[in-house]
Amino acid sequence: MSEQTIVGAAILGILEGLTEFIPVSSTGHILLAGHFMGFQSTGKVFEVVIQLGAILAILSVYFARLWDMLIKLPSDRATQTFVLGILIAFLPAAIIGAFAHSFIKEVLFESPMLICITLILGGFILLWVDRWAIKPKYTEASEFPLSVYFRIGLFQCLAMIPGTSRSGATIVGALLLGADKRSAAEFSFFLAMPTMAGAFAYDLYKNRDILSANDLPIIATGFLFAFIAAVVVVRKLLDFVSRRGYAPFAYWRLLVGIVGLVALLIWG
Repeated sequence: MSEQTIVGAAILGILEGLTEFIPVSSTGHILLAGHFMGFQSTGKVFEVVIQLGAILAILSVYFARLWDMLIKLPSDRATQTFVLGILIAFLPAAIIGAFAHSFIKEVLFESPMLICITLILGGFILLWVDRWAIKPKYTEASEFPLSVYFRIGLFQCLAMIPGTSRSGATIVGALLLGADKRSAAEFSFFLAMPTMAGAFAYDLYKNRDILSANDLPIIATGFLFAFIAAVVVVRKLLDFVSRRGYAPFAYWRLLVGIVGLVALLIWG
């Protein structure tokens, strides 16, 4: 294993942590960066497994709230409804992801041109939704109706196309369904926990026979740097979107998508 590979894993880990919870598509960024860096991982497992670092970042930042929810779960109706809502939102992606796993990894993950196009399209959609002057109906992520949780889960399924963004799809879905900007981002955090943990476990299981001990240092490096970068983002994001909205992320998507398209057309 070369030093260059470890450095590449560190760079991609930082990129994962910085982009996982903002609506710019962490997978799209990692796949594009890996493409131009010539970074190759066994079965594209690295790109999925390092998300565990981002999951642990949420758990560390939200530990007190999650512990409080766990204590209240047996007796508190509101907590039970919120946990049920998270599970309802998680189910569509879990079912479709299991059936379409091979197509996603072997076809969509290998299409950098598609990633650039979805980054650009998603940027325009995010910009439109951010500027849409609609009065929010919900300001607390824990108080959405169950039907809204389910429909947000349907929006999340769009993120199986690399470049769409899991957080972007759920945030846009929540905004269109009446959530304010802060609660939309916060629910995206909570929904990320079962979604990313499920994707991590399933992908690791599907690729258990092709991974070797040589893959562990690369994955561990990416995991560590993803965790550190994600902690910073999770601590700052809610306040940022409350002040600035989602337009900065929309412009970033457009920039990366256009630059990526130009680079692909020039260098392939």
